Amino acid sequence: MSGDGTGARPPGSAPRWEQLFADLEAQLAAGRADQARWDVAELTRAERARVTLADRLRAATGMRLRIVTAGGEPLEGVVTEAAAHWVLLDLGAGRRAVVPTRAVRTVEGLGARVAPPAGRVESALGLGHVLRALARDRVLVSVRTDVGVHAGRLDRVGADHLDLTLEMPAGRGLSVPFDALLAVVSR
Repeated sequence: MSGDGTGARPPGSAPRWEQLFADLEAQLAAGRADQARWDVAELTRAERARVTLADRLRAATGMRLRIVTAGGEPLEGVVTEAAAHWVLLDLGAGRRAVVPTRAVRTVEGLGARVAPPAGRVESALGLGHVLRALARDRVLVSVRTDVGVHAGRLDRVGADHLDLTLEMPAGRGLSVPFDALLAVVSR
């Protein structure tokens, strides 16, 4: 209101207030948008922090990967199965490799996809399960460890080790703790 009692506003005062409020509203909207972007980025980082290599390997079924183990020798093949503690690669020509995930040092070709959390049955499939299947089928294997490669057949698979009947010297046995395994490759 003007001081003259007519109720008329001074010239130019209404647009100035409207501009001020419009500017404040724009600043608030920009601040809310910045906060929303920050919240999304923070949630994304938190979600990524919970992703394990095993989750990514499980999502890579059907993909061709190059895995280098602690021994430095690469294994290249298509992921046919993966669980919390191992990945199974099809190397081609009828050969497969079981690689304990704790022995993996690098993975090339792994996409950004992540598998949903493993179910109860899938979580229970430890390294021993897949090795027992190889022992049952009497498959010839090369067992790669940090002290060398040992060829033979898996005889028994315990809770934390495997027993291998060596090809050379013929018939001799060797026990290998799971912690020493870099890969078990069918021949």
